Amino acid sequence: MSEARKGVIAMIGACLIWGFAPILYKQLSHLPAAEILAHRTLWSFATFGAVLMGQGRLRELGRLFRAGSQTALLICAAVVISVNWFFFIFAIGIGHAIEASIGYYIYPLVAVLAGRVVFGESISRWQVAAVALAGLAVLVLTVGFGVAPWISLVLAVSFTSYGVLKRWISAGPVLSVTGETLVLAPLALGYLALWGQGGFSGSARDAVMLVLSGPLTATPLILFSYANKRAPMAHVGLTQYLNPTLQFLVAALVFAEPVTRWHAIALPMIWLALALYSWSAFRRPAPGAALT
Repeated sequence: MSEARKGVIAMIGACLIWGFAPILYKQLSHLPAAEILAHRTLWSFATFGAVLMGQGRLRELGRLFRAGSQTALLICAAVVISVNWFFFIFAIGIGHAIEASIGYYIYPLVAVLAGRVVFGESISRWQVAAVALAGLAVLVLTVGFGVAPWISLVLAVSFTSYGVLKRWISAGPVLSVTGETLVLAPLALGYLALWGQGGFSGSARDAVMLVLSGPLTATPLILFSYANKRAPMAHVGLTQYLNPTLQFLVAALVFAEPVTRWHAIALPMIWLALALYSWSAFRRPAPGAALT
């Protein structure tokens, strides 16, 4: 099996976990989003640390921060992914899970642009048309609701930026994401010490779910990092839209969030854009598919 194919399979696994993750965070929506983020960060670090310990690689974590350029990239990646996590948790908590799913629908098309601009990956005229159609869908939502779908845009841009940064980090997936959560851990501890009422401000059930947010976060991030280093960015973006499809179904069918007429106009446009992009990607193999 080629490295690119392994990357796509890993990405599918990550998307399945991400797609159903809103169910857990919805159960915690009575807690402040920042408190959930703090716990998610700390328990993710604990999970990653346990994985490194099991691999006998904890010493590598110290060496990871000795290279100045790599340390800067890790800090940037940590900041970007924490922004993404916060706005996702915030969107679920305020009943905007559909808007969050739209962000991850837009992400693959933003990733196409990033692949072209940053890495020089080729982009066909059909992919250009797909990106333009997605942009038109965002305009429809902006006009329809009188405000830009800023949660969607923040999620799409932050996750694309994270993917770009991960391409430049030389460390392996487990080591790099452990380093990122280590960077964020002091901030998380500081928040909980000042405002988290001893760490757990909710019930024992809440505490269990907060702890579970660690492995729920760690597993798909490791899979994403693995995929991002092996498959072309365009292929990673293509597989990614399994995630928002599941999130949208959860929002509409489980959370019973309303699908407005503006959603009914914009979402088919986004789906058509993704169909155009997918057809173009399968019709012509993307160059650079053997990235390692």
